[in-house]
Parts: sequence; structure tokens; C-alpha cells
Amino acid sequence: MHTLEGKAVLFALGLSALAGYVDAIGFLELGRYFVSFMSGNSTQLAVGLVAGERPRVLLLAGIIASFVSGAGVGTVVNQRAAKPNQAFAVLLLVTLVLTAAMLCHGSGWPLIAVLLMALAMGAENAVLQSADESLLGVTYMTGTLVKIGQRIALACMGGKKFSWVPYLLLWLGLISGGITGAVMFDLLGLSSLWLAAIWAMLLTAVAWYRRTKRAV
Repeated sequence: MHTLEGKAVLFALGLSALAGYVDAIGFLELGRYFVSFMSGNSTQLAVGLVAGERPRVLLLAGIIASFVSGAGVGTVVNQRAAKPNQAFAVLLLVTLVLTAAMLCHGSGWPLIAVLLMALAMGAENAVLQSADESLLGVTYMTGTLVKIGQRIALACMGGKKFSWVPYLLLWLGLISGGITGAVMFDLLGLSSLWLAAIWAMLLTAVAWYRRTKRAV
């Protein structure tokens, strides 16, 4: 199972920052719906079903389906790629999907762009997926916040004093990415997705470098 240690912390932080950036853009574009936080979308879907708000339900169902599809496709890419190429292969997929989302926005298809954003976020969670299918989620932070609380409690009971810090950094990465996304959306609207595609491309390059180091 993946753990947050050493340089892996910085890599995971970059992934969570990307997720926060894209989610903030999607949140603002959609009017308070998410492209990576499916717990919130599921709750809103339930409320929409009770209220009989068909357009809201269809939109949320589409976003959730896209996210799940992305998680599935990302897993296939991860499992089919030869070691140590998994992270590189999945991030290349994420980069291509985010680029496609930006092109769809430029072509006047904002809804397709949003669905592709959700697809990319679902796939991103497979970057740190291991062979036994355990993974470290980087686009949602509920589990990470639980780990922070648990590790602080264990530290107070004599465990490792700072084992909670990497998970705090992961959460702060999402927050910092979200802040940047909100600022850029205010300046550029959905066109700010270009920065997400560039950031994903840089992470892909980092994954390739880490892959070559492991291969030595």
C-alpha cells in the first residue's frame, strides 16, 4: 500500500494541488457542483431526487458517471502499464483528458469540458494505485483528514510524533490548488484549464523522471 514518505510526499502534494485547482474551477463553472468531490455531489443528487429537480439530477448523475468512468479507465491503464511506468502512464492520460477538456471549452462545448474534467479527476486517483488495488486518494480529503486525526491520537499515545504531517501537507496541497484555481477562474473563466493541463504535463515529466530513477 502506498505511504507518504520521503519524496513521495512532494509528488502526492503536486497531485492534490492539481485536484484542488481543477475542482475549484469546476465548482465555480457549475455553480456549486464538484468535479472531484463525489460525496458532496451524491448528497446533492439525493436532494435533487427528492425535490424532483430533473436537470440538476441529470447533471450530477453525468458528473458522477464520468468520475467513476475515469477511475475505471485509470485503473486499467495503471494495471496494464509495465512497472515502473504506472504513474507516468496514468498522468499522461490525465494530461490528455484535461487538454481535451480545454479544447472542448474552446469549441463552445462547456458541458463536455466539465464531464472530461470529472473523468480526469477520477483517473488521477489511479496514479498512486498499487498492484493489490489499494490506493491513496488525491482528489478527495475525507480519508486524509481521518488519517490526520488518527495519527495525532497515536502520536499522543506514544506513536510516531510526526506521522500525521504528510497527510496535513496533502490536505494543504488541495487547499492551495483550490485557492489558485479560484483566482485563475476569476481572471480567465474556464480558459484557466490550460494551467491545469500544463501542471499535469509537468507532473507527467516528474513521473517519467522517477520511473527512470527506479529503473537504474
